[in-house]
This record gives sequence, C-alpha cells and structure tokens, in this order.
Amino acid sequence: MFTGIISAIGDIGNLEERGGDVRLTIRSGNLNLTDVQLGDSIACNGACLTAVELTGEGFVADVSVETLNLTTIGNWKTGSRINMEKAMQATDRFGGHIVSGHVDGIGEVVSLEEDARSWRFRIRAPRDIAKYIAHKGSITVDGTSLTVNIVDGAEFELNIVPHTMKHTVMGDYQVGSKVNLEVDLVARYLERLLLGDKAADQ
Repeated sequence: MFTGIISAIGDIGNLEERGGDVRLTIRSGNLNLTDVQLGDSIACNGACLTAVELTGEGFVADVSVETLNLTTIGNWKTGSRINMEKAMQATDRFGGHIVSGHVDGIGEVVSLEEDARSWRFRIRAPRDIAKYIAHKGSITVDGTSLTVNIVDGAEFELNIVPHTMKHTVMGDYQVGSKVNLEVDLVARYLERLLLGDKAADQ
C-alpha cells in the first residue's frame, strides 16, 4: 500500500528481456533503501514492483507480460526517469490517499499550459475507467496522488504546483505523453457493493 507522495525520482539502468517478460535494473536516486529487504514492494511510476535483488545503486525487479501490457513500463528505455515510493508503514504520515500500486489503465496528456506559477494538465483516460474519476476526487498519475479539478467525459484536468513539477516526473510531460492511472479504490469498491447479490453473477 502507498500514499501517492513521491519520495524520489529514479531512472532505468537496464532492461533485459527474459523469456517474454522483462527484468529491470532500477537506479533509485535519493530514495533511501537501507530498510528495504528482498520481496519488499516499491512503486515505480505507480506500478508496484517487487525487489528481487538489491544493488549498490538501487534494486532489480521482474515485470510480467500482464504488467507490460497494462502499464507504460513496456515503453521504458534505459535512462527513463520514474517516480518512486516505498510501501508505507503503519507509522508513516498519510499525506495523499490510499494507493494500491495496481495500475487501472494508461492515460494520455492532451494539453498542458502555464497557469500563473502552476501548470494545468488535461489527461484523457481510457473510457472504461472514466466513470471512476470525479470532480475534486483523487486520482493517481504515475504514482502521484492528485486532485481532479475538472471532468469532461473521459478527460480530466489537474493543477500542478511548482513543488510537484520539480519533485516528480510531471516536469517531463509533453502532449502525447503516456501515463499510468489508478483510480480511487473507494469508487471501485462502492461500484461492487451497489451490485448487491448480483455481484456473484458478474
């Protein structure tokens, strides 16, 4: 479980194809890994990856075909910058919202423009998850917990302050950039609950 508060920006050191899937070597930048053990979860651009090996500069993770198909990881290259967050502990501050690290779909940046000292981003979500995105609700974009300002069909807008632009990979975004999206868990559970007894037939 994560909070969507990015701890550091890392980058991809190496990608190795292994039998159809990929093994990643990730350089963790300023992320402190002294308390990380093998098997621990680390969110990389919002996708929960398991550390299978610790290196002096970061860690190694295996990525399944399923994850490659459903996230932007399939587009990563050596040197790609990524948002990073370690799994939360019970004693951590809960500064964002509940983030599972399970990406729901890939969105696309359709516009960005300066708005005083901030930036306004417009992102198009896949149609099948648009119903979970609500005005003033929470959404995770590449692992970052953000508040939705405007919803317009399958598109939504975000206002990004200078701190977030500097300390996440959002400063790298351009029109056409693909991003990992995770909707608010509460919306998904509420939908299932409202099915009542019919849920067993779905």
